[in-house]
Amino acid sequence: MTDAQVSGSRARTRQAIVDAAIEVLGRNPAASLGDIAAAADVGRTTLHRYFAERADLLTAVGAEAVARLARATAQARTAEGTGASGVRRLCQEYFDLGDLLSLIFSEPELCADPTAGGFTGCDPEFTALVERGHRDGSIDPELPAGWVQSIVWSQLYAGWAYLAETGASRHEVLRLILRTVDGAIAARPD
Repeated sequence: MTDAQVSGSRARTRQAIVDAAIEVLGRNPAASLGDIAAAADVGRTTLHRYFAERADLLTAVGAEAVARLARATAQARTAEGTGASGVRRLCQEYFDLGDLLSLIFSEPELCADPTAGGFTGCDPEFTALVERGHRDGSIDPELPAGWVQSIVWSQLYAGWAYLAETGASRHEVLRLILRTVDGAIAARPD
Protein backbone atom coordinates (compact mmCIF):
# COMPACT_ATOMS: atom_id res chain seq x y z
CA MET A 1 0.00 0.00 0.00
CA THR A 2 1.12 3.52 -0.73
CA ASP A 3 1.33 6.23 1.93
CA ALA A 4 -1.64 7.96 0.27
CA GLN A 5 -3.76 4.79 0.51
CA VAL A 6 -2.85 4.33 4.19
CA SER A 7 -3.55 7.99 4.87
CA GLY A 8 -6.91 7.79 3.06
CA SER A 9 -7.87 4.65 4.94
CA ARG A 10 -6.92 6.23 8.27
CA ALA A 11 -8.91 9.36 7.44
CA ARG A 12 -11.99 7.29 6.53
CA THR A 13 -11.73 5.22 9.72
CA ARG A 14 -11.29 8.35 11.84
CA GLN A 15 -14.29 9.98 10.13
CA ALA A 16 -16.39 6.84 10.64
CA ILE A 17 -15.62 6.97 14.36
CA VAL A 18 -16.51 10.69 14.61
CA ASP A 19 -19.73 10.15 12.61
CA ALA A 20 -20.69 7.22 14.85
CA ALA A 21 -19.95 9.28 17.96
CA ILE A 22 -22.25 12.05 16.74
CA GLU A 23 -25.05 9.58 16.03
CA VAL A 24 -24.68 7.56 19.23
CA LEU A 25 -24.02 10.46 21.61
CA GLY A 26 -26.75 12.53 19.97
CA ARG A 27 -29.23 9.89 21.06
CA ASN A 28 -27.55 8.99 24.37
CA PRO A 29 -24.89 11.39 25.71
CA ALA A 30 -23.89 8.78 28.32
CA ALA A 31 -23.12 6.09 25.71
CA SER A 32 -19.88 4.19 26.18
CA LEU A 33 -16.88 4.22 23.88
CA GLY A 34 -17.73 0.57 23.21
CA ASP A 35 -21.14 1.63 21.89
CA ILE A 36 -19.45 4.16 19.63
CA ALA A 37 -16.89 1.62 18.40
CA ALA A 38 -19.68 -0.84 17.58
CA ALA A 39 -21.62 1.81 15.68
CA ALA A 40 -18.47 2.71 13.72
CA ASP A 41 -17.91 -0.99 13.00
CA VAL A 42 -14.44 -0.92 14.59
CA GLY A 43 -13.01 -2.53 17.70
CA ARG A 44 -12.40 -0.60 20.89
CA THR A 45 -8.67 -0.97 20.33
CA THR A 46 -8.99 0.72 16.96
CA LEU A 47 -11.07 3.52 18.48
CA HIS A 48 -8.38 4.05 21.14
CA ARG A 49 -5.65 4.19 18.48
CA TYR A 50 -7.43 7.22 17.01
CA PHE A 51 -8.73 8.71 20.26
CA ALA A 52 -6.82 7.71 23.39
CA GLU A 53 -9.37 9.30 25.71
CA ARG A 54 -13.06 10.14 25.54
CA ALA A 55 -12.07 13.82 25.76
CA ASP A 56 -10.01 13.46 22.56
CA LEU A 57 -13.02 12.04 20.74
CA LEU A 58 -15.25 14.82 22.06
CA THR A 59 -12.75 17.42 20.84
CA ALA A 60 -12.92 15.88 17.35
CA VAL A 61 -16.72 15.81 17.54
CA GLY A 62 -16.72 19.49 18.51
CA ALA A 63 -14.53 20.37 15.53
CA GLU A 64 -16.81 18.35 13.23
CA ALA A 65 -19.84 20.12 14.71
CA VAL A 66 -18.37 23.54 13.96
CA ALA A 67 -17.55 22.46 10.38
CA ARG A 68 -21.02 20.99 9.73
CA LEU A 69 -22.78 24.04 11.15
CA ALA A 70 -20.66 26.30 8.96
CA ARG A 71 -21.46 24.19 5.85
CA ALA A 72 -25.19 24.17 6.65
CA THR A 73 -25.18 27.92 7.21
CA ALA A 74 -23.38 28.50 3.89
CA GLN A 75 -25.82 26.19 2.07
CA ALA A 76 -28.76 28.16 3.51
CA ARG A 77 -27.67 31.24 1.53
CA THR A 78 -28.92 33.51 4.30
CA ALA A 79 -27.79 36.66 2.47
CA GLU A 80 -30.38 36.06 -0.27
CA GLY A 81 -34.02 37.16 -0.17
CA THR A 82 -35.88 38.44 2.84
CA GLY A 83 -34.70 37.93 6.40
CA ALA A 84 -37.55 35.50 7.05
CA SER A 85 -36.73 33.45 3.94
CA GLY A 86 -33.12 33.21 5.15
CA VAL A 87 -34.28 31.96 8.56
CA ARG A 88 -36.51 29.44 6.80
CA ARG A 89 -33.64 28.09 4.68
CA LEU A 90 -31.46 27.90 7.78
CA CYS A 91 -34.13 25.76 9.49
CA GLN A 92 -34.20 23.45 6.47
CA GLU A 93 -30.43 22.99 6.47
CA TYR A 94 -30.19 22.57 10.25
CA PHE A 95 -33.02 20.02 10.28
CA ASP A 96 -30.69 17.55 8.59
CA LEU A 97 -28.19 17.94 11.45
CA GLY A 98 -30.58 16.33 13.96
CA ASP A 99 -28.20 14.04 15.87
CA LEU A 100 -25.44 16.63 15.84
CA LEU A 101 -27.61 19.46 17.15
CA SER A 102 -29.21 17.16 19.73
CA LEU A 103 -25.70 16.42 20.96
CA ILE A 104 -24.81 20.12 21.04
CA PHE A 105 -27.99 20.84 23.03
CA SER A 106 -27.05 18.19 25.60
CA GLU A 107 -23.30 18.99 25.58
CA PRO A 108 -23.02 22.70 24.70
CA GLU A 109 -19.39 22.85 25.79
CA LEU A 110 -18.48 20.85 22.66
CA CYS A 111 -18.68 24.03 20.59
CA ALA A 112 -18.37 26.70 23.24
CA ASP A 113 -14.69 27.61 22.87
CA PRO A 114 -14.65 30.94 21.04
CA THR A 115 -10.86 30.72 20.54
CA ALA A 116 -11.41 27.57 18.49
CA GLY A 117 -13.96 29.26 16.24
CA GLY A 118 -16.73 27.33 17.96
CA PHE A 119 -20.44 27.89 18.09
CA THR A 120 -21.06 30.41 20.85
CA GLY A 121 -24.63 31.55 20.36
CA CYS A 122 -26.13 34.30 18.25
CA ASP A 123 -23.37 35.11 15.80
CA PRO A 124 -23.10 38.40 13.89
CA GLU A 125 -24.39 36.86 10.64
CA PHE A 126 -27.57 35.61 12.31
CA THR A 127 -28.06 38.97 13.99
CA ALA A 128 -27.63 40.69 10.61
CA LEU A 129 -30.13 38.27 9.05
CA VAL A 130 -32.77 39.10 11.66
CA GLU A 131 -32.07 42.83 11.44
CA ARG A 132 -32.50 42.61 7.65
CA GLY A 133 -35.85 40.91 8.30
CA HIS A 134 -36.80 43.79 10.59
CA ARG A 135 -35.96 46.29 7.86
CA ASP A 136 -37.67 44.40 5.02
CA GLY A 137 -40.80 43.77 7.11
CA SER A 138 -40.58 39.97 7.07
CA ILE A 139 -39.60 39.54 10.76
CA ASP A 140 -41.42 41.18 13.65
CA PRO A 141 -39.20 44.08 14.77
CA GLU A 142 -40.22 43.41 18.39
CA LEU A 143 -38.27 40.13 18.29
CA PRO A 144 -34.53 40.46 18.99
CA ALA A 145 -32.11 38.16 17.16
CA GLY A 146 -31.42 36.07 20.27
CA TRP A 147 -35.14 35.40 20.65
CA VAL A 148 -35.53 34.42 17.00
CA GLN A 149 -32.58 32.07 17.34
CA SER A 150 -34.18 30.50 20.43
CA ILE A 151 -37.38 29.97 18.44
CA VAL A 152 -35.42 28.22 15.68
CA TRP A 153 -33.53 25.94 18.11
CA SER A 154 -36.62 25.10 20.16
CA GLN A 155 -38.67 24.22 17.09
CA LEU A 156 -35.90 22.07 15.64
CA TYR A 157 -35.59 20.26 18.96
CA ALA A 158 -39.37 19.82 19.15
CA GLY A 159 -39.36 18.51 15.59
CA TRP A 160 -36.70 15.89 16.26
CA ALA A 161 -38.52 14.77 19.41
CA TYR A 162 -41.81 14.57 17.50
CA LEU A 163 -40.13 12.60 14.72
CA ALA A 164 -38.74 10.08 17.23
CA GLU A 165 -41.98 9.79 19.23
CA THR A 166 -44.51 9.57 16.43
CA GLY A 167 -42.68 8.11 13.47
CA ALA A 168 -44.05 10.91 11.29
CA SER A 169 -42.23 11.44 8.02
CA ARG A 170 -39.25 13.78 7.95
CA HIS A 171 -41.01 15.79 5.26
CA GLU A 172 -44.08 16.31 7.46
CA VAL A 173 -42.05 17.22 10.53
CA LEU A 174 -39.99 19.75 8.58
CA ARG A 175 -43.23 21.24 7.21
CA LEU A 176 -44.53 21.64 10.78
CA ILE A 177 -41.28 23.26 11.94
CA LEU A 178 -41.27 25.74 9.07
CA ARG A 179 -44.94 26.61 9.56
CA THR A 180 -44.37 27.23 13.26
CA VAL A 181 -41.22 29.31 12.79
CA ASP A 182 -42.80 31.31 9.95
CA GLY A 183 -45.80 32.13 12.14
CA ALA A 184 -43.73 32.91 15.21
CA ILE A 185 -41.40 35.42 13.57
CA ALA A 186 -43.76 37.06 11.07
CA ALA A 187 -44.29 40.78 11.38
CA ARG A 188 -47.68 41.65 12.85
CA PRO A 189 -49.89 44.38 11.46
CA ASP A 190 -50.24 47.28 13.89
